[in-house]
Amino acid sequence: MDAVTGEASVAAGVARTARMLARMGLVEGFGHVSARAGEDAFALTSVDPLCAQDETTVLLLDLDAQVRGGDASVCPLEAPLHAAIYRRRPDVRAICRTHSRHAAAWACRRQAPPQAHGLGGLSGAVAVHDEIELVATREQAEAASAALGAASCLLLAANGALSVGGDLPEAIVRAWYLEERSELATLAADAPPIASESALRRERHHAAEARRAWRWLDARFGAEDGR
Repeated sequence: MDAVTGEASVAAGVARTARMLARMGLVEGFGHVSARAGEDAFALTSVDPLCAQDETTVLLLDLDAQVRGGDASVCPLEAPLHAAIYRRRPDVRAICRTHSRHAAAWACRRQAPPQAHGLGGLSGAVAVHDEIELVATREQAEAASAALGAASCLLLAANGALSVGGDLPEAIVRAWYLEERSELATLAADAPPIASESALRRERHHAAEARRAWRWLDARFGAEDGR
């Protein structure tokens, strides 16, 4: 999966990912997408509807969550959350903040969904942050990023989820399979979770499966609708 590079292409990639998340049903009125723009800044969707984002609506922020490009009045309240994760995790280059229904239900439970289906492993490790407040301050963001730790996804109690990745495709694949994992954990509540040693063996296939998953998601939800 190819990383998006260059400020202009980062903004375009962030906006396209936002539109895809809307088509995928992983966001409705709320949610946001970001990606690193160099090592000391990141591009972040504005509060405009994610289904209508383009390069002109994407903001540029520094790692203190200060807007350096674009209209600060339309900056999401949770910008500090993105900044804190980028400060803590040099490996993270993209973040998808979602409110998909089944993942949100597990967030309300304050529990990570067990992995009952092999492809659920494409979500990566899932952590939980037991705090219902919006992550709108630096202190709150530091706590949330600490809860994420080295995981790939974070459930925010009563407030949806986020996924991280080494690029936008990886983050969006993880968001999709977090939702699948959450839904199947609910539908197959009596199924035994996959044993940890079996899950570890399955991981050897994850890179290839993730690439295939991205190609499908891009083909299915990446249509540009005249853009």
